[in-house]
Amino acid sequence: MTDIVDAESLSPKRAQAHALPGATHQTSVYVYEAPVRLWHWINAAAILVLALTGFFIGRPLPTMPGEASANFLMGYIRFTHFTAGYILAIGFLFRFYWSFVGNFHAKQLFRLPLNDPEWRKEVLFELRWYLFLEKRPKKYVGHNPLAQVAMFIFMTLGLTFMIVTGFALYAEGSQRGSWQDMLFGWVIPLVGQSYDVHTLHRLGMWFILTFIIIHIYVAIREDIMSRQSIVSTMISGDRTFKDDDPD
Repeated sequence: MTDIVDAESLSPKRAQAHALPGATHQTSVYVYEAPVRLWHWINAAAILVLALTGFFIGRPLPTMPGEASANFLMGYIRFTHFTAGYILAIGFLFRFYWSFVGNFHAKQLFRLPLNDPEWRKEVLFELRWYLFLEKRPKKYVGHNPLAQVAMFIFMTLGLTFMIVTGFALYAEGSQRGSWQDMLFGWVIPLVGQSYDVHTLHRLGMWFILTFIIIHIYVAIREDIMSRQSIVSTMISGDRTFKDDDPD
């Protein structure tokens, strides 16, 4: 039998750290609301499309044979890139909004409790666990503290950087006076020149792709080695704990 526990009924500290009160059997906690899960998968798809199309924009394909009017391959690639960029940006704004109206765990992507000494200790513990220096993992309802730090750096800050630099480059084509130019036209003069922003934007892509590779590895590793569900939680929203030990 499995208990379903509302994560918001737990205090913020318990919801973030050791998740379960004394339990006598496996417990399932509803963690990620449907809008958060939907954003996660749409965001993942948008990043994949942006990475693939962005690679070819940076390293264009050879000239296609035949009349130019019959070939618009790079145009389609750029259009797909721009569309995915808009989806990413709008989704990110929605995700920021949901951090105010969603449950406690919806806020973790944007807020780090740096002033909490217990939380800082948990970050170091999780680092030791991932380095195979701890024999037994701890239980968490939402993101563990180290994952929260990684998500904040690579997703919150990383996506913000990519959106700002991406729209700054887009503003070059939309010309002066466009809303893209009015909101992001300051970026290129601040950095130096367009080529510099292109370089930083491309480096940002590899920065995020590196995180995604590590993120997938860690999620699968934790599903196997830890005492709670990880991958299925972002599908169902429920985190299921694999033993009855509250710690």
